[in-house]
Amino acid sequence: MRIVLALIGLLFAGAAFAQTDNPCQIADGVLQVGFPLPHVAAAIENKQLDIVVLGTRSSALSGAGGAGRAYPARFEAALKEKLPDVAIRVITYAKPRQTAQDMQKQIAPILSRDRPALIIWQTGTGDAIRGIDPDAFSAALDEGVSAAQAAGSDIILMNMQYSPRTETMITLTPYLDVMRFVALQYEINLFDRFAIMNYWNEIGTFDLSVATKRTDLAERVHYCIGRLLAEFVLEATKLTAPNDEATQQ
Repeated sequence: MRIVLALIGLLFAGAAFAQTDNPCQIADGVLQVGFPLPHVAAAIENKQLDIVVLGTRSSALSGAGGAGRAYPARFEAALKEKLPDVAIRVITYAKPRQTAQDMQKQIAPILSRDRPALIIWQTGTGDAIRGIDPDAFSAALDEGVSAAQAAGSDIILMNMQYSPRTETMITLTPYLDVMRFVALQYEINLFDRFAIMNYWNEIGTFDLSVATKRTDLAERVHYCIGRLLAEFVLEATKLTAPNDEATQQ
């Protein structure tokens, strides 16, 4: 019943992120907040917000100064703009070709060392490329999410990047479906990067079908992802968890 109610909330009551005159604009329904972030809200109240981004190569940009232009840095900068009185730190752990199981093993040490209020867990690409059994992928997510929640940290799942070229070569749908289900099962938010980038490609904001070694396109995409992620997190802190009586009705 809790999952059904959460799904209804996502469909009809989620916060929308449509913006006008904004290069990072997305339409209503592309990205929605479904669940609160109580530990983030408490950290903001206490004026100290520590966040960990755990990801793969798509969480980083190559070249000199790439870290400062990638979405984790853009995310941190956007949060600092919106929360000038809060000390904010975003720590990034990004390694190429990692599977969810590889990253899941890092979560407990990260929680012990950094004690973040929030973990952004970007995953799925490595599993899809390697053809990892979706059930094994789901089990790794279960363990990682459970560890974060047990340690008193909020967690947001972030799925894969969208690319028309890679979509024809890699089967992503089973992994996208698993991430949506796990998010609902554990009542956590999914930052649907795949849907966002698919939307941008369809309306022509970014032409993601072009193969290029230029970094400007990637930098602009990372800029927008970082800004949207900051809005997403702050919207989630405004939600309150339903009481047990309400969720059982």
